[in-house]
Amino acid sequence: MTQNAAPETLRDEESEQDPDESPSDAGDPPRRRRVRRLLKWFAAVLALLIFGAAGAGYLYYRQLNDNIKKDPLNLGDSKVAAPTPNAAGQTPLNILLIGSDARDSEENQQLGGARETFGSTPLADVQMLVHLSADRSNMSVISMPRDTLVHIPQCTDPDDGTVYPASNGRTMANQSLGHGGPGCTVATWQELTGVHIDHFVMVDFAGVVSMADAVGGVPVCVDANIHSRDSQGHGSGLKLPEGTHPVKGEQALQWLRTRYGFEDGSDLARAKAQHMYMNSLARQLRENATLSSPNNLRRLAEKATEALTVDPGLDTVKKLYDLSAELRKVKPERITMTTMPNRYVGARVEPTEDAEKLFRLVREDIALDGRDAKPVRDGEKKASAEPSDVPADEPADDAGIAVQVRNGTRTDTLAAAPGRTATVAGVLREKGFTQASADTTSALSEERTVVRYPSADLEGDARRVAEALGIPADAVERSTDVSGVTLVVGADWREGTEYAAPEEDDSVPESAQALNGADDKACMHVNPAFTW
Repeated sequence: MTQNAAPETLRDEESEQDPDESPSDAGDPPRRRRVRRLLKWFAAVLALLIFGAAGAGYLYYRQLNDNIKKDPLNLGDSKVAAPTPNAAGQTPLNILLIGSDARDSEENQQLGGARETFGSTPLADVQMLVHLSADRSNMSVISMPRDTLVHIPQCTDPDDGTVYPASNGRTMANQSLGHGGPGCTVATWQELTGVHIDHFVMVDFAGVVSMADAVGGVPVCVDANIHSRDSQGHGSGLKLPEGTHPVKGEQALQWLRTRYGFEDGSDLARAKAQHMYMNSLARQLRENATLSSPNNLRRLAEKATEALTVDPGLDTVKKLYDLSAELRKVKPERITMTTMPNRYVGARVEPTEDAEKLFRLVREDIALDGRDAKPVRDGEKKASAEPSDVPADEPADDAGIAVQVRNGTRTDTLAAAPGRTATVAGVLREKGFTQASADTTSALSEERTVVRYPSADLEGDARRVAEALGIPADAVERSTDVSGVTLVVGADWREGTEYAAPEEDDSVPESAQALNGADDKACMHVNPAFTW
């Protein structure tokens, strides 16, 4: 059932309330309200990596398998093809980590706060894409703010057959989980990023405290004494002296929830602290001798599996073990954590051009730490982005593809270049696209040349047009602003009949706030108002 706007807004506001936030926090900007739920991401990483370190997990194989909950991978009505293998026959691995705010158990309710939402529709308040490179040399992580405005595609609930129609316009990304389950969150990410997702792992609050205990504590650093509590009682309660200290149990949970006391008190600072924690945790998993304890491993495995919901490709301990073995091949110095670049839209945020650049780097399997050789981009690579698992999306014969050409060469300083639509439409007709036509009704402004299409059944046609003109695959995009395959000639093609693809910048945007996994010197700055 589709919810109207008012109940969604009310539900969202309710979900923000927890013990370390005041009632007024619900009106804060998104970066100040990105809630503590990143801790569930850490639980997922732990579940995957611990199994890789612990053959003893097989002691309770059947019990652990029964603990794991399963859901379909993709509930959407469109797919994204898996990437083409590299020269060595290797392919990247993309895993979507989802943190649910569900308070469907007594333990989750006690840990998560917001008790008035017990049993209500959960929200996907933490969403992170983990990209493991084809050669397993590096790992990239992109987290998405919970209030990001996205288009949620049509999804069908696998349990009762309920069809959730595609969102009318854009809505908050975290609502995708309520459209049939985590498979709709996967479908939403694939539509937004163009990245094929192989697996998802969804976790709730339970088990985080015991996991921190199992590794003997996670070292974290503050540059001054901190007590996250103000005169009105707001804050997580975290109290640490200056320096580096291992946190575990409830104190680890407090670190992950702390907003009051770190830097400017924004949720951006809280996310920074959480990234530091995750990197430190990854190093602990590689080095910590306490994981040799069978009792610790058994308790950790039980808590981890009870907290997991996965797709059928990860529904046993053996499959999780195999995945963790792949993840453990990456050294900390080749792990890069980022936040999806975004800008404000009222009280919400939307992806920026830098976000699309970050998505492209993942699609093209380019390491975010800049240590890869420059990739080769050729016709074969462009063609590989064309979906091969959706028969309806196979391109028609060139002569059967209707293409509308628009002039987007206008810039802030230059008028639209005259005659571009007719010229480029003529080029297409010469190449066999006999239904290409020039739209001369308006002059647009596009920095680069793009090919747009309105629906999945026309994606193959759009990519065929791009391939014929030498336009990069990442310049082919789905858009509801067009009614058919539409070529917008951009300011990068103001003259001539041959398109020269621009040199790609493969550096990570500064707005992605990249943090390297080997950075063990990172230390959170304490707000002077919260020191002691």
